[in-house]
Amino acid sequence: MIPVFDGHNDILLHLAQDAGSRAAIWPEARAGGHLDLPRMRRGGFAGGFFAIYVPSPKGHDAVDYMAAMDNPPYALPLPPPLAQTEAQAMALTQAGLLLWMEREAKGAFRLCRTAAEVRAAMAEGVIAAVMHMEGAEAIGPDLDALHTFHAMGLRSLGPVWSRPTIFGHGVPFAYPASPDTGPGLTEAGKRLVRECNTLKIMLDVSHLNEAGFDDLARLSEAPIVATHSNAHAVCPSSRNLTDRQLDIIRDSGGMVGLNYAVSFLNPDGRRNAACGWGPVLAHLDHLLERLGEGHVGLGSDFDGAEIPAVLGDVAGLPGLIAAMRDHGYDEGLITRIAHGNWLDLMARTFGG
Repeated sequence: MIPVFDGHNDILLHLAQDAGSRAAIWPEARAGGHLDLPRMRRGGFAGGFFAIYVPSPKGHDAVDYMAAMDNPPYALPLPPPLAQTEAQAMALTQAGLLLWMEREAKGAFRLCRTAAEVRAAMAEGVIAAVMHMEGAEAIGPDLDALHTFHAMGLRSLGPVWSRPTIFGHGVPFAYPASPDTGPGLTEAGKRLVRECNTLKIMLDVSHLNEAGFDDLARLSEAPIVATHSNAHAVCPSSRNLTDRQLDIIRDSGGMVGLNYAVSFLNPDGRRNAACGWGPVLAHLDHLLERLGEGHVGLGSDFDGAEIPAVLGDVAGLPGLIAAMRDHGYDEGLITRIAHGNWLDLMARTFGG
């Protein structure tokens, strides 16, 4: 079984929202969802970036996003910005839950802060977790909280989820649509990029609009990374990356993790889980053609999106590996996509 290191999942949000049953879903098997410890082991899930994500308050989601994505075209409004105090409380809860997961797994799961620690955990058969923040609402303009989260283990950060923040602007959920949807990084956002470079925190552009992407690319001294994004040329969703953006990522030494969300996979933009492996392989082919074999990985969005039924959940990863093999990818390329490129990228970005 080829181990998989994954670019993005949202299990921390589920744990935060289901406090009464945490003990039942970690480290035991949980009902539903995509991730739990037994299924990770069965699927060869060796580790990944575990996202701290703060949802919008209830009442701001009047639009039925899922129903709209069943019937493109769509252009969905975004919720308003979150207050730092509100976001920080939830972000701290989720950071604490990641540490709780490490304790509860009793040696089967480890929070890692360097690429060397990730490699060591994988060599020992321990699931390696890297703390990621999806949307920097929990960090104020003085950036003091960035240092606090870094001390806790934060090694990857996306300045925005699709909501606007004091740092920049995200893309709305729209199909068909360009990612060129608004202004670039704010002055606070530019300071955030520079401070992340200083602290060696990886910067994630997955939800950033095109102008913000360009600002980050000009400012950052580190590889540009999209932890969970796909190819706009295959599926023209605003959340996917244009060929021009892919070229910039390649030239920076960065990489893209393939997102399994069916709305960003299917060429017609539909939320259709009965799509089979075809769209997954089409995006991988395009990303490999544009980025090269050293710059493509997997970024599932497990527990954060509807994924192909043929995959099902994390236990279905061997099926994805088999589909790549049947598609003609050799063992060396599959290994790079599955984990090798992420390991190399982490060593280039936050060291070890």
